[in-house]
Amino acid sequence: MMEISVQPATSFALGIVLAWLAGVRVYLTIFGIGVAAHLGVMDLPPTLELAKSPLVLGICGLMTLVEFATDKIPGVDSTWDLVHTLVRVPAGAFLGAIALPGTDGEASLAGMALGAGIATLSHGLKSGTRALINTSPEPASNWTASFAEDGLALALLWLALTHPAWALVLLLVATLAFVAAIALLLRLLRSVGRRVRGAVA
Repeated sequence: MMEISVQPATSFALGIVLAWLAGVRVYLTIFGIGVAAHLGVMDLPPTLELAKSPLVLGICGLMTLVEFATDKIPGVDSTWDLVHTLVRVPAGAFLGAIALPGTDGEASLAGMALGAGIATLSHGLKSGTRALINTSPEPASNWTASFAEDGLALALLWLALTHPAWALVLLLVATLAFVAAIALLLRLLRSVGRRVRGAVA
């Protein structure tokens, strides 16, 4: 069992990874840690104890399936991302409490601020990448990106619960990959724009 309170380094890595995941697949993240806590795989701080309740597990499990389907529909996925800014960032804030808990195990302002910042970053990278991909009329690139995010989220969640340090390494790689994808897509869009202007002229 993971003892969050007595392993600061592990707790820090776990909190960072879970906050980042909240910005990409918030319902899957909460469902995953809820199941892990319910099975005794990890201990949750008092602020996150609600995650293992049957009601929360049921709602998050259902919403995970809804998000899985919705995220595959071009255009709808970007609307979903926009609306879920109001869910992902606050969830990231509370998950960030694991990284920097208060002395009594409650959420600290520093941990919540860190979690909110990380969730905002990953949410921005995810939604920005998808918005750029949606400029293409074909759905294949959207499906590919969505399935890649599903696989990344599952891998990170599993590593976070088993090897948090390795999960943190994968998170850094994933962040760089998102940044590289956005840069590449912007370059492609500029190239297409120049060709269109040249053809019109």
